[in-house]
Amino acid sequence: MPKTKEQKKQIIDDLDEKLKNSKSLVFADYKGLTVVEAQELRKLAKQSGAEYVVAKKTLIQKAFDKTDIKDVDVTSMDGNIALMIGFEDEVSAAKVSSEFAKDHESLKMLGGVMENKYIDLAQVEALSKIPSKNELLAKLVGSINAPVSGFVNVLAGNLRGLVGVLNAIKDTK
Repeated sequence: MPKTKEQKKQIIDDLDEKLKNSKSLVFADYKGLTVVEAQELRKLAKQSGAEYVVAKKTLIQKAFDKTDIKDVDVTSMDGNIALMIGFEDEVSAAKVSSEFAKDHESLKMLGGVMENKYIDLAQVEALSKIPSKNELLAKLVGSINAPVSGFVNVLAGNLRGLVGVLNAIKDTK
């Protein structure tokens, strides 16, 4: 059933709002993706702080025309276009898309947008290999904690040695 002008305007406005709030996004051709697979992808995206959005190319392009992102031409892309929009960090959209595409040949990444500039497929794939913000924070905490843990273990070793010596003296008396 065709959408009315008002419904199309609402879709464009929603997309425009999402694009303005996004940190990065990935274009993907979803032709051949089943409904169950699409639902699985939406669920994975939501868990990663991203959103999987499907709309007509012309509506997506009109939403892009309303933003600062001018070097994107969605209408010239092949296939049915979906957007994976990352809201929490710059790598979440690329990571989710890349991981899902490994197991599902139907999803083909085409490119993306980061910092209001179009990036090609190679750049999206490179972006997907960067650790997420939470992974980097965990590594930082581990790096900061390592010297402290080592110091505590050295002090505990000295105490264990002292206790061992005192027990040996007690046993001899």
